[in-house]
Amino acid sequence: MAKEVILMEDVPGLGYTGDVVRVSPGYARNYLLPRNLAAPATDATRKRVEKRKVEAEARRAQHREAALAVAERIKALTLTLKVKAGTEGKLFGSVTALDIVGALKTQAVEVEKQQVIIGEAIKSVGDHKVTIKLMQDVSAELKVLVSAE
Repeated sequence: MAKEVILMEDVPGLGYTGDVVRVSPGYARNYLLPRNLAAPATDATRKRVEKRKVEAEARRAQHREAALAVAERIKALTLTLKVKAGTEGKLFGSVTALDIVGALKTQAVEVEKQQVIIGEAIKSVGDHKVTIKLMQDVSAELKVLVSAE
């Protein structure tokens, strides 16, 4: 038996502000409602949320524009990392998301560790591709050149 609620904030994996969603009563009662992420779906709530929804759409569009600009900057970059490596080109350890975030900071690009998606662990010198997921539908591919120190 699902309960209908209106989202007051964006909830990853569930929906955006103003969306009417059906969730289990326990999820609504124990998570969404106490954190003010949702409200029961009533006529009064629907009217109140309409205004918030318009504001949220504008805010989301603004964030998307900024994310697209950052994505273009990332696509144009080639990141060069110098790490300790053996004679055969194998690294002592691997290049992590934190290493990439630090290198991007030196290029004046701010991303979080969670946004860096490394497909397969980078454990050798050479060219590698890393995906930076800026928003749910905005991502950029970054070229990473790993060389021996």
